Amino acid sequence: PKKLTLKAYKQYYFIFKDTCLSYFKNKESSQGEPIEKLNLRGCEVVPDVNVAGQKFGIKLLIPVADGMNEIYIKCHNEIQYAKWMAACKLASKGKTMADSSYPTEVYDIQSFLKMKNVNSVPPVIRDPNAMDMNPESLVSPRYLKKFKTKQLTTRILEAYQNVAQMTLVEAKMRFIQAWQSLPDFGVSYFIVRFRGMKKDDLLGVSYNRLIRIDMATKDPITTWRYSNIKQWNVNWEIRQVEIEFDQSVAIALTCLNANCKIVHEYIGGYIFLSTRSKDQNETLDEELFHKLTGGQD
Repeated sequence: PKKLTLKAYKQYYFIFKDTCLSYFKNKESSQGEPIEKLNLRGCEVVPDVNVAGQKFGIKLLIPVADGMNEIYIKCHNEIQYAKWMAACKLASKGKTMADSSYPTEVYDIQSFLKMKNVNSVPPVIRDPNAMDMNPESLVSPRYLKKFKTKQLTTRILEAYQNVAQMTLVEAKMRFIQAWQSLPDFGVSYFIVRFRGMKKDDLLGVSYNRLIRIDMATKDPITTWRYSNIKQWNVNWEIRQVEIEFDQSVAIALTCLNANCKIVHEYIGGYIFLSTRSKDQNETLDEELFHKLTGGQD
């Protein structure tokens, strides 16, 4: 695996076409061969953003045979970031900017950035010292260790100003949009040991892919798409899940913090959902569902 880091602000001329990202030394050379052409289908797209610091970066983790290529791209502002982030996210799913969901994706990202932009928040009139608030009941333990109570109260009040003028329904919708924009949205994690490995890893199970994650750094190592699965089975005697992908790629893993049947059911359930159309009147194929998720103890 290699890292292409554009954090040093070295400029290239980019062309985003279909699900591929090509970059050139400059615009004049864009008629020739690119320095590199990256197919983003199946990649991991991770935001690298600090709105207060005006930092709008995109981290791409592109699967290759021996791991993940790591690429960083810096955008000039939040508008450019929202458009590029939306394009990268769709490309990772095999979709293009011509897809009808592109404008919605851009809007959701912009809405999320607006919620995080404390610089655009009007001054908080209320005095944090005079507020009868219990921040411990509103934030996670890791923030309690990181910030003092007064700091938390101030930040909670600042965040509140972003939604204070909204209706209850609008505020709930904004919360859902922000939640869905988080990199870990919809991912379930298991501690596993891959066959042939001497240390444990994390396995992230999402609706469209499996992610092998380093336990120490929490960085993704490899991504496997369900669309590339040829077959999978469970060795119930040794509690091991075995998965075979396209291009002669195969993995086997043992789940250490849960029954391997749960991982098997996740995979089967998500693959079953991918076979269903958006037609609400579609009849549930119970036989296929039990075939994909069933097993034995």
